[in-house]
Amino acid sequence: MARQKKNVGQYPSGMILFSLTLALFLIGFCGLLAIQSKRLVTYIRENYEMRAFLDKDLNSTELKKLSETLADQPYVLKTDGVAQLGFVPKEDAAKEFIADTKEDFSKFLGENPLRDSYRIKLNEAYFEEAKLTEVKQDLEQIDGIFEVVYPENLVDSINRNVTKIYIVMSAFALVLLLIIVVLMNNTIRLALHSQRLLIRSMQLVGATNAFITRPFLGRGMWQGFLAGVIAVVLLLVGLYIAIQNLPELAAFQEPEKIAMLMGGVVALGVVIGFLSTFQAVNRYLGLTLDELY
Repeated sequence: MARQKKNVGQYPSGMILFSLTLALFLIGFCGLLAIQSKRLVTYIRENYEMRAFLDKDLNSTELKKLSETLADQPYVLKTDGVAQLGFVPKEDAAKEFIADTKEDFSKFLGENPLRDSYRIKLNEAYFEEAKLTEVKQDLEQIDGIFEVVYPENLVDSINRNVTKIYIVMSAFALVLLLIIVVLMNNTIRLALHSQRLLIRSMQLVGATNAFITRPFLGRGMWQGFLAGVIAVVLLLVGLYIAIQNLPELAAFQEPEKIAMLMGGVVALGVVIGFLSTFQAVNRYLGLTLDELY
């Protein structure tokens, strides 16, 4: 039987493709989690409300002027140009209180002691304890506002937990990337082992290192590209299934950032394929004849 001819740059690549695809999938998954987490945090912060209780017996003109004043404040969240303010009459506040506590205070007080109020949503940039304190003080200086309250402990808790989550995810992604690079270097190096004598033969007939390296690099970049595309397809399929089973996730999707992430996964695959192959080939180019055996 005729012996199969070896071509430069041809080596077993199934394990390399599988390993790189899995690695890129994990990195892309971490990226998707980061995007979803960031969007979720933004959603929580933008739905966080300050409660501004008003002076009693404000007439309709004073209420309108107060509403316009609040809408003009830079820290008030605006969606499509509309300030996110919610006016709560004291009658509605009483109904909410009774529904929550199951106690009707009007029966023994004889009147409604609660005040009209505004529920104010803030821009995410102001979701810090120091800035919230400044906003509170600024609101209380506006004519017609009696007092401003907000759950201070909740703000501290959310900010601390968000910081911890980002630190853990960043550290995990960095460690994962380092492990992937090391594994890919070893995997490609083992795959190129069968080509080491062919590389030496080409050197002996005068082939330059650039000429020898070129087909290996082309194959490595192609494998990285293919692995990146497969990883992206798997990520999109996984995201689609997740949204189908949990429709609420659809509200947290950011197509532009997801598209950038997917492009980054493919680009990372090409870069890893190039660098790992380049390092592995250069190792064999520098070996002596004794070391080849």
